[in-house]
Amino acid sequence: MPTLPPKENALFKRILRCYEHKQYRNGLKFCKQILSNPKFAEHGETLAMKGLTLNCLGKKEEAYELVRRGLRNDLKSHVCWHVYGLLQRSDKKYDEAIKCYRNALKWDKDNLQILRDLSLLQIQMRDLEGYRETRYQLLQLRPAQRASWIGYAIAYHLLEDYEMAAKIIEEFRKTQQTSPDKVDYEYSELLLYQNQVLREAGLLREALEHLTNYEKQICDKLAVEETRGELLLNLDRLEEAAAVYRQLLERNPENWSYYHGLEKALKPGTRRGDEKQKIYEDTWEKFPKALVPRRLPLNYLSGEKFRECLDRYLRMNFSKGCPPVFTTLKSLYHDKEKVSIIEELVTGYETSLRCCRMFSQNDDGKEEPPTTLLWVQYFLAQHYDQIGQQSEALQYINTAIESTPTLIELFLIKAKIYKHAGNIREAVRWMDEAQALDTADRFINSKCAKYMLKAGMVKEAEEMCSKFTREGASAVENLNEMQCMWFQTECAQAYKAMKKYGEALKKCHEIERVDRWSQGGAHTRETG
Repeated sequence: MPTLPPKENALFKRILRCYEHKQYRNGLKFCKQILSNPKFAEHGETLAMKGLTLNCLGKKEEAYELVRRGLRNDLKSHVCWHVYGLLQRSDKKYDEAIKCYRNALKWDKDNLQILRDLSLLQIQMRDLEGYRETRYQLLQLRPAQRASWIGYAIAYHLLEDYEMAAKIIEEFRKTQQTSPDKVDYEYSELLLYQNQVLREAGLLREALEHLTNYEKQICDKLAVEETRGELLLNLDRLEEAAAVYRQLLERNPENWSYYHGLEKALKPGTRRGDEKQKIYEDTWEKFPKALVPRRLPLNYLSGEKFRECLDRYLRMNFSKGCPPVFTTLKSLYHDKEKVSIIEELVTGYETSLRCCRMFSQNDDGKEEPPTTLLWVQYFLAQHYDQIGQQSEALQYINTAIESTPTLIELFLIKAKIYKHAGNIREAVRWMDEAQALDTADRFINSKCAKYMLKAGMVKEAEEMCSKFTREGASAVENLNEMQCMWFQTECAQAYKAMKKYGEALKKCHEIERVDRWSQGGAHTRETG
């Protein structure tokens, strides 16, 4: 097809700008100005751009018709093929879109935008070999751009050719003229990524040397120390690793992983159990308000030592008003002896707090605030629910709700107790009460929808979720678009429970479509 004269060509460029700036109505006006001229009524690229613009306005059928018409009129136009690919991509027909991009590149092999779009779809479809080739083309076209080098290195990284990925990053790093005293966050992240690749390649000594050489230029000092500790452990340089983890604990005594790292470095398990305990006792003395060094010993202590440590831990949490304390102890519930001690201690607290507002009648300390009793009752409700005594759990949670009827957490637990008792309708009622107390809380909204689905209330669940989906769109369509798998899975199970097998199967197909990759080297998640 002949090229447009200067006037129409200027209009066509304005159409492109309008599309880029989402000024679709203006773009259509300029399309009309070109197409209204009898000489250019069948101009392929203009027809294609008009179709693409209409697609953005939701007129899909008309869009496809115009783009195909434009393509028929100009099969050698990279613009027409690119636009057709964009249309296919918007409908998630990624294989077809890739074919269109490849056809576009036949007529303009060095088009940066088409190559970028192609590389995105190749990684989407897990075509890693194709992605590597495309990133190499982009690197050849734009060797001065940081993104070109990183994209090419990532291709090898994903193909698990770690050494090649590390070499590419090193070649690029040599070209970067960065002063050691200058703060450059992008360069800092590049160095951290290079170190990650070296570690994944199994080059641990080189990774440690790299970290030492460039630590002054890495802005994330915490990441440097955490990586150093991990590398020293893996290289069996235990004394140095222990020193690093002690420094990290000075920085944050509430991080579980630092204690695990320190334990591995000191190897207390090979000696006496008391030595393991000493790690945590030393930390208590340094950080008397820290909770984690009081929690972790509960994993291995038993008998009277367990009781003493648990007593200190629980008192601190209940006094502070810490709602997730039960969650932190849940992993201990496989041990019947520990469960018995937990129950004995906490029921004792509840009795004493009601009588004299202290954890024990023998305490000489100050009285606890009324909220302490509330959190103890909240804990006991969860405890009895966990061990299957739902009637006891309900008594404690009802008492707590009577004293504080505005606390959302109490209603959440009450709903959970009813669910575990098998009364899902009552569970929905109480979860809805919780949701009504804070309609802006997405977590509670999702929980409420999940309970509704378990009760077979599919329409009500969709309405509940619609409060957090895009306005003007169907809640189900929007959840599909966001790949909200928990909702789709629960819907399928709800339909199955109601014996609506056709609807259940339909939902299963929707889930499968999200996770199925049809191209070579693609990953498919099996849905059972």
